[in-house]
Amino acid sequence: MPSKASYNHESVALDGETFAQCEFRACRLIYSGGEPPRFDDCRFEDCEWKLAGPAALTLTHLRGMWNAGAKAPVQAMIKEITGTR
Repeated sequence: MPSKASYNHESVALDGETFAQCEFRACRLIYSGGEPPRFDDCRFEDCEWKLAGPAALTLTHLRGMWNAGAKAPVQAMIKEITGTR
């Protein structure tokens, strides 16, 4: 578990990691669909959030649903993610 680490201008694999009081500056944060990462009291500045592998395929599927006219289920998932039910 990285704790109080600083990441600057680097790619960071997120799957299965727990970050505590870390700083990320101008990083590429990559989630590939494994165990979700945890962030405890972390700071992010000018980072790029990237989905890869199975996570990227999930996004592609949701985009396909949206484009096929299934907007309501996708919007319901967004509401679930943001807690705005």
